[in-house]
Amino acid sequence: MNRIENEDLRGAQIRGVDLSGAQFREVGLNGVRMRGVELGGADIDGDIYGLRINGVEVEPLVEAELNRRHPERALLQDRTVTGLRAALEAFDRMWEATYERVASMPPGTVDVSVDEEWSFAQTLRHLVFCSDGWLRWGAQGRREDVFWPAGVPHSAFAADAPALGIDPAAAPSYDEVLEVRRRRVREVRDFLDAVTSEQAGSPAEPPPWMDQSEPFVVAQCVWVVLTEEWHHHSYATRDLDLVDTGSGSST
Repeated sequence: MNRIENEDLRGAQIRGVDLSGAQFREVGLNGVRMRGVELGGADIDGDIYGLRINGVEVEPLVEAELNRRHPERALLQDRTVTGLRAALEAFDRMWEATYERVASMPPGTVDVSVDEEWSFAQTLRHLVFCSDGWLRWGAQGRREDVFWPAGVPHSAFAADAPALGIDPAAAPSYDEVLEVRRRRVREVRDFLDAVTSEQAGSPAEPPPWMDQSEPFVVAQCVWVVLTEEWHHHSYATRDLDLVDTGSGSST
């Protein structure tokens, strides 16, 4: 397979090219125009907005269908403290059921990577990283003992993560990962149990990988934690389904 990495193709005109079977990963496609294309059997996963297909705006249709399939997802629309508490409880139940599912699968399942995505264990380590950044650093304003060294940052920030105490070579056991992960969920719950509506609306400084000029409030930081919870549960269960059926490329 030919690989094109770290190339700046902004403004490129691509004509008469066969991209069948191509994989696009962490690619910016904002403002792309496609005319006369054939797109059959494609699978697109990402932050998609303003997309029109044959004149129809897709985002409202996708949002409605996702909320129909996953009623718990709609809880993210309520960003009040009460709404955030409800979302946390629903998502925690969702994850606990998935932990039970994983425990019943063959040994080593937690370390299987499907199609070069994070393994289940790495996904949990990333969620710890998200909680540390958005709850501890953002909502709570902590600056000491914030990040778990074995957290997994998103790839765009990986090179800078060691400055926050992240160890790229960390290899914790799954039991340790699960323990730390559950501890972070309890921290979010304890915070939401104690925070007032006034405090939730107070300004907060986003974690270092964000644009520091963008205004955030405390409740918004917790909302990001919960959004990550939902999205990564979706990715994790998708990959576990592929592991169960033997589909996808596993390592």
